[in-house]
Amino acid sequence: MAETAQPVPTAASDTSFFGHPRGLATLFFTEFWERFSYYGMRALLILFMTAGIASGGLGYDAAKAGAIYGLYTGSVYLLALPGGWVADRLLGQRRSVLLGGILIACGHFSMAIDSVQTFFLGLLLIVLGTGLLKPNVSTMVAELYPEGGSRRDAGFSIFYMGINLGAFVAPLVCGPLGQRINWHLGFAVAGLGMVLGLIQYTLGGKHLGTAGMETNSATTPAERAKARNFLLAAVALLAVIVGLIWAGTIAVNAEAIAKITGYVIGGLVAVYFLYQFISGGYDATERKRILAIFVLFLFSSVFWSGFEQAGSSLNLFAQEKTNPNGFGFNMPASVLQSVNPLLIILCAPLFAWLWVRLAKSKIEPSAPAKFSLGLILLGGGFFVMVGAAKASAGGVLVSPFWLCLTYLFHTAGELCVSPVGLSTVTKLAPQRIVGQMMGIWFMSISLGNLIAGLVAGGFQTLPLPELFGSVVINCVIAGVILALLIRPIRRLMGGVH
Repeated sequence: MAETAQPVPTAASDTSFFGHPRGLATLFFTEFWERFSYYGMRALLILFMTAGIASGGLGYDAAKAGAIYGLYTGSVYLLALPGGWVADRLLGQRRSVLLGGILIACGHFSMAIDSVQTFFLGLLLIVLGTGLLKPNVSTMVAELYPEGGSRRDAGFSIFYMGINLGAFVAPLVCGPLGQRINWHLGFAVAGLGMVLGLIQYTLGGKHLGTAGMETNSATTPAERAKARNFLLAAVALLAVIVGLIWAGTIAVNAEAIAKITGYVIGGLVAVYFLYQFISGGYDATERKRILAIFVLFLFSSVFWSGFEQAGSSLNLFAQEKTNPNGFGFNMPASVLQSVNPLLIILCAPLFAWLWVRLAKSKIEPSAPAKFSLGLILLGGGFFVMVGAAKASAGGVLVSPFWLCLTYLFHTAGELCVSPVGLSTVTKLAPQRIVGQMMGIWFMSISLGNLIAGLVAGGFQTLPLPELFGSVVINCVIAGVILALLIRPIRRLMGGVH
């Protein structure tokens, strides 16, 4: 039986969760457990695929495993755009988050079955579920603060802490279970985390008021029917394709699909920006700002193509080249996946304070300057890995401190790019397409993930100093080029800092 909707909490009516609406706690823990499930499985994914069949893995080489990893992580972000469309047109955010969580849990439990077919079915279900859950749970956070303002910004800061806490805890739990006991147990525990998130989401729904209950689009019944039929047709087509692959009728080459998908994403983004720039009906200032977003999109893709190797090439390095007793106890390689979220938790307040302090002194770097710094810091992290790779020559197992230092550089780079990019897009995008632009912006992360997976495929075929060195060169050159473009981009931004 449906519960009677309560009024949406406002600044005046609800301050029961550390001065914020009680519903924020519900969404905080929903995101915590979703990220627990995602990062718990992600910490194991490429290690499971490259592990020998005798040890319970799939026995894939790094090229195939890296392509699958890139397709999976790239698709997670790519599906955020249609996931938002489904919520806006058909289900509303509340039901979309619930359905997404159910699909995610089913995906993890499917991966808990010792079968290649159910492994890939699980990845597909997680991609579909995350596409529904991730963009819409964030939208619901905003709906808890109809008054907007700094209180909403603070609410999002608390909410994003849930993301990083979940990402920090997950590898510590799922990693040892998967690597030391049974891979499929690690996947199952990740699914259990999502179930816990769904339980508290359902029980805490009464605190969300009417947030996310209605669709956002003012569509007619005929338009909703058309959208529903389109969605059903897409699901049916997907089911047919999955069935043909399951039956062995269609042969799949993961590396080829990953490359083609990258070209398709790049082409779609280029066409979208070209259309908006030429035929969108915007004034000169808006067109310049759209062009600025496109330029930053390109550099964002470069950044994520390096950063997202944390779960692929750097995870393989932790498994094969790092001393598991480097911290004084026998540590599974997957545990090192907790370092970045821990550093985010520790460093994010420092960076937030730094930007405010520099702004008061009127010397805060502009968004493109922060992006440039982020790319150079990312390159610095991989420069550390060049040293680690050389130290591991001849089968020497190196200290995990190499990876920790790398993740420190990467975390600093992430804090210069990720939150800055999201904020800048909301400022630059014409008001009537802000939602579309955010979806397109997530495609830069998707494209970066795909490239990261393909680059990681060279882990077993290229000398590691050469592999990591190529990433250093790409990141630093991109950072320097962007630094040279700061003034032209700022002119395109039209006064937006």
